[in-house]
Formats: sequence, structure tokens, C-alpha cells
Amino acid sequence: MTGPVLFCGDPHGAFRHIIDAADRTKASAVILLGDMEPRRPLHLELAPLLDSKVPVWFIHGNHDADSDELWMRVWGSDLANRNVHGRVVELPDGRRLAGLGGVFREAVWYPSACAARGGAPAFRTRREHARSTPRQDRWGGTGTHRKHWGTIYPEDVDGLAEMRADILITHEAPGYHPNGFELLDTLAQIMSAKVAVHGHQHDRLDSSDHWAQQGFKSFGVGLRGITAIDADGNSEVIVPGELDAVRDFRQRQFDAFGGDS
Repeated sequence: MTGPVLFCGDPHGAFRHIIDAADRTKASAVILLGDMEPRRPLHLELAPLLDSKVPVWFIHGNHDADSDELWMRVWGSDLANRNVHGRVVELPDGRRLAGLGGVFREAVWYPSACAARGGAPAFRTRREHARSTPRQDRWGGTGTHRKHWGTIYPEDVDGLAEMRADILITHEAPGYHPNGFELLDTLAQIMSAKVAVHGHQHDRLDSSDHWAQQGFKSFGVGLRGITAIDADGNSEVIVPGELDAVRDFRQRQFDAFGGDS
């Protein structure tokens, strides 16, 4: 396939627009940026793509571990091995794709100087966290609470920092975003990534003023939005995010009145 690679913002249970866009553009690959919340096992939601031999990869979001049922529809699906969290895979066009799913949580690690513990982690690994988790709250193979399947631990970032990739996808936003994390800038730089793509924030803010300082291009993909990004880091909005227009308007107002984005 020679079509574009499609990066898909948080579907939150809706997949028809992704299937239609992949068919319309003859997509060479589809990448989901987390918070999928499928109503059925993920491989059934995306069956038309699989039938058409369109490669699918994903990272998980925080909401993908909101219930036992959701967990099973993602990690228990036939596509569970397409989760790129903590690893690097090769796209059909030869680019290396790395993933960091989940979100930062204060109970584990919130890497911000204004956070509790000055941004230091409470636990570096899931195993360490499991040892201090009450027995009644332990769930699954990690021994932590189920919701922490959607939590970022230092060990996740440390592992990725040993790898190299052309594209880094994260659920959380990097530092350009008002709610982002400079730690993810550092991770992208260490990995030599040229492009970073994220979901979670349900917006698509223009970060181009930050690219030179970052050393990579960064893109947010809005709620149920779809963006194609080519090997040169050029982007094209295939499906606008459902909140893009209102979020852009609010951002312009914020900037006009002296806000610091």
C-alpha cells in the first residue's frame, strides 16, 4: 500500500470514521492514539481494516482501563499484540514508530516541579507499586489497581530512552501544550524522533513556533480527528476533530488577551 499513514485521535467508542477514511485514502497504516473504549473487542471494531490488510497499531489511553470489560476489549482482543507501548515497530514506509501509552498520575509519577514530591516518582516500577498495594486493590498480572494499566511509570520512559525511533506517539502531550510535559520533549530528543504525535487533549493546537527549539515536529490530533503525516513530517487533516473549531477559537481569545500558551 502506498497511501498515507493515518494518526487517529481518541475514538472514545467510534470507529466508523476511521474505517471510512482509511478506505477513502487507501491508507498504508492506521495508528490509534489511545482512549479507544471499544464497545466490542478491538479486532471486531476494526475488522474491515483487517480484512483489507491495513496494518493497525495503537497505544492505550487512561480510559481504556476504566472497567474490566474495557480492559478485556483492548488487551484481551486479537489486536493486543499491536500495542506499541514501550517498543518500536517499523511502518510499511520504513519509519520506526515508538509508543508511550497512558497518563501521568500523582499517585505514581507526575513529572512537574509544582507536583507533590517535586515531580519525583512514588514508584519507579509496577512491581514496586504492587508491593505497597493492598491485596483487595490488586488486579491482573501487575498486582496494582486496574486503572494503573493506564498509568505511566518511570520504567516505561527509561525503556524507551534506550531505543531509537522516527516517530514517537504518546497519549499525553509534550511540552508545547499548556497541559503537556517537557519530559516527553526530552524523550523524543533522546530517541532522535523527528515527529511526535499525541491525543488525550482533544485539540489540535499549532505548535510550529516550538519546532526549532524542540528539535522535532509535534502534532496533536483532536477528538475523533484523523491526521496524515508523511515521511518529511508534513501533515494533512483528513478528518477534523470534533472540538477543533471551538478549541482553536478559545486559544485565539486566550492569546489575544495576553495568555501564555
